[in-house]
Formats: sequence, structure tokens, C-alpha cells
Amino acid sequence: MTLIQSMVLIAILGVLAVLIVPKIMTHSSEARRDAARHDIETITRALKLYRSDNGYYPTQKQGLRALIEKPSTDPAPNRWKSGGYLERLPKDPWGHSYQYLNPGVHDEIDVFSYGAAGKSGSGGDETDIGSWH
Repeated sequence: MTLIQSMVLIAILGVLAVLIVPKIMTHSSEARRDAARHDIETITRALKLYRSDNGYYPTQKQGLRALIEKPSTDPAPNRWKSGGYLERLPKDPWGHSYQYLNPGVHDEIDVFSYGAAGKSGSGGDETDIGSWH
């Protein structure tokens, strides 16, 4: 292979990389957002089952941990499901804990992820993903 052929090959590979990499990154980002939405739906269903059993959602202080361990703080649930409502608390696809608000800002309760940024209100791909969407 001559030097010119090598340079042409490198240029073609560079152009392909510029065209393909952003598409791959977009799909990866959307897959993570979909996974977060799925986790949030699962957590929200578990919270609704907790409320159905006990008459109320876990308090803000009890948090999502009340889904895997019986709360010891008031109000103590009278009919907490043996074994809990979730096997474990998942982390969001970016490795952060899911957030829980009771009372919620958007609904009676809110379950959400801060997205890729791990903090509120970043925008873009880092927009909060919540039970209200």
C-alpha cells in the first residue's frame, strides 16, 4: 500500500468515525434513559403496593429504603409485606441513587433520577427523568 493510499484510507475511516460515533452515543444515551424510566415505574408500583398495604406512602425520612427494610420510625407500617416490596434498590443507569419526594412536586409522590449529571436541572441528555413524565 502506498503512502497516498494509506492517507486516503485514514481519511475515509475518519469521516466514517465522525458520522457513526454520534449515532452510537445517541442510542446509548436513549437506552440509559429508557432503563431509568423502567426502574422508576417499578419503584412507583412498589410504592403503590406499600400504600395499599399500609394506607400511606413511606415518609420522606423513611425514603425508598422502606421498600426493602421495614421502617423503624413513625409512622411504622402495620402491614409491611414480609420480604419487602423490592428485592433491592436499584441505582440509576449513571450509578446514582433514585430520588423520592413525599409530598411530591409533580404528583402525590415523585420518584426520579437526576440523569447523567447526577444533579437537578442540567438540561439536555442530563434532564431529570421522573415518574411524572
